[in-house]
Amino acid sequence: MAKIKVDGNEIEVPDHYTLLQAAEEAGAEIPRFCFHERLSIAGNCRMCLVEVKGGPPKPAASCAMGVRDLRPGPNGEAPEIFTNTPMVKKAREGVMEFLLINHPLDCPICDQGGECDLQDQAMAYGVDSSRYSENKRAVEDKYIGPLVKTIMTRCIHCTRCVRFTTEVAGISELGLVGRGEDAEITTYLEHAMTSELQGNVIDLCPVGALTSRPYAFQARPWELTKTETVDVMDAVGSAIRVDTRGREVMRILPRVNEAVNEEWISDKTRFVWDGLRTQRLDRPYVRREGRLQPASWAEAFDVIKAKVAELDGSRIGAISGDLSAVEEMWALKRLMAELGSTNLDCRQDGARLDPADGRASYLFNTTIAGIENADALLIIGANPRFEASVLNARIRKRWRRGNFPIGVIGQNADLRYPFTYLGAGPQTLSDIDGASHDFYEALKKAERPMIILGQGPLAAANGVQVLASVAALAREIGAIAEGWNGFNILHTAASRVGGLDIGFVPGEGGQTAAEMASGGVDLLFSLGADEIEIVQGPFVVYIGTHGDRGAHRADVILPGAAYTEKSGIWVNLEGRVQIGERAAFPPGDAREDWAIIRALSAVLGKTLPFDSLGSLRREVFEQVAHFRKATIDPADASAITVLADRAGVLSGDAFASPVADFYLTNPIARASKVMAECSRLARAEHLEAAE
Repeated sequence: MAKIKVDGNEIEVPDHYTLLQAAEEAGAEIPRFCFHERLSIAGNCRMCLVEVKGGPPKPAASCAMGVRDLRPGPNGEAPEIFTNTPMVKKAREGVMEFLLINHPLDCPICDQGGECDLQDQAMAYGVDSSRYSENKRAVEDKYIGPLVKTIMTRCIHCTRCVRFTTEVAGISELGLVGRGEDAEITTYLEHAMTSELQGNVIDLCPVGALTSRPYAFQARPWELTKTETVDVMDAVGSAIRVDTRGREVMRILPRVNEAVNEEWISDKTRFVWDGLRTQRLDRPYVRREGRLQPASWAEAFDVIKAKVAELDGSRIGAISGDLSAVEEMWALKRLMAELGSTNLDCRQDGARLDPADGRASYLFNTTIAGIENADALLIIGANPRFEASVLNARIRKRWRRGNFPIGVIGQNADLRYPFTYLGAGPQTLSDIDGASHDFYEALKKAERPMIILGQGPLAAANGVQVLASVAALAREIGAIAEGWNGFNILHTAASRVGGLDIGFVPGEGGQTAAEMASGGVDLLFSLGADEIEIVQGPFVVYIGTHGDRGAHRADVILPGAAYTEKSGIWVNLEGRVQIGERAAFPPGDAREDWAIIRALSAVLGKTLPFDSLGSLRREVFEQVAHFRKATIDPADASAITVLADRAGVLSGDAFASPVADFYLTNPIARASKVMAECSRLARAEHLEAAE
């Protein structure tokens, strides 16, 4: 720790702090454009100037000077800095005047207007006139893809975007070319950006140089209603803010959550909102004479009632999709129990995960923030770059600190950080202590090694054996120890952990999702299950939001609410229970999914014992104790030891990631024009690289 005086107030701060951080610790406000807490220091903008007592007779950039760089007073007094002297005021006004010399007067038409750092700081620290009378410099706009719009005349060369793509996203797609008046931020040959995190440069840009292309000229920030909720595009559960105008979602932005997504979100999370408007199911449908025709709720319920009356409970089943909230899965589970059926499954991809094996067998036990404490990593059958982009950025963050060997068994893909490729499949996993001796030794020597197992191997025919073998490997390398659990399952579905937690899996004698979809039942309730092919034969009741695969196969469609249109509980891959709030209302006659199931239960004569969301949640909290906790409830690691004892000889095909197209993984994304364009560009990029 070091003592320092800021504006006459003495404080004690860590000696690695910059003057900017020390000043803010003392309560002083320091303006800045180029400095960002999660990026390296550039010292470009010079807006953060302060006066250093005993230093040179000129202001110093507080972001680039450390506390340990200051000299004490002649008698050993604590070094002193000032943030509000006439020198500092004049320096900041001069910097602002220079920044505005070439900046266009675009505020009335700029999408950054109302949320612009340059506006705010010009008001607080600028002057009311300019002495510059020459013509302003103009810069040609660059095309950098369908997501980020550029108006580069506004750019102040803070290089936040350059540092983000290089350091966080892991690909140097933006750079500064030229010098002096000719300096410009651009991509290589004006090529479209390819990072799945590129939208974060919009938030980082302190001016309106980089804005959202899909959102351009759509709304002003003061028109929007802002709702804090959670993302369901993957299993990470990123903290987001949904901005709505009336009934429409206008944009999605990240919120800061240090334990989960820091302040980043993936492009799918950010830009999928246009898919919430298109191809929506807004009324019930019933298939008559081979065609789906509009019907009333009463007519649709009567058709289902007549079908249920014909069947025994053992011939009825339910499959839950990847975006379902805990409440509707719980309601559907209760209804199936009332109908006498044990045929229910939330694992529509067929992953061999079972809550009977203990929570530790299907959680990301290290936690997302815990990645930063690991000192070796083995990735098996997963591509975290596409399965959990924000989590992958956390892995890269840990790699950049050094001394973090990473090995991969599975696809040899670009993960945005270097790794040791060990092999493609089960054979490599079985022989890792021999064929990959060097990396295996690195795992063994690590104090806190971690393993990430993807959904691809778990969904294969030998998924049970793979899970047991990975558990055995975790035990062997010491990944399970006091205060550390390095055994991790990387989920791709937002609803999966919540479904496993409440036991939405086949009961005694029950059928799996694959068995039900193959004709094992006569009546199948599909709760947004759009990623599984259902053969002709079963009578399908689809409860969902979009006219996607599930709706095309349905015999009765009951329109539900999307994740932005309901309050719901989602449990992320590390077991964190989070509540998403309603930002808008579902279209037309669509209703919240749990309410649909509750109303249907009354028609079927099996009325469920709750008539409000609050009473439903109380029932869930009473039955599943850890849902009541605001923090992650660590799972018992002994379950992994039990799994390890089942390990045997492995065989089978090479491991593969379940995500074939990052941008089109769910019905909302497939309804989005923006995601379709991103998918097209990604395929073109892949073909170009293959050639």
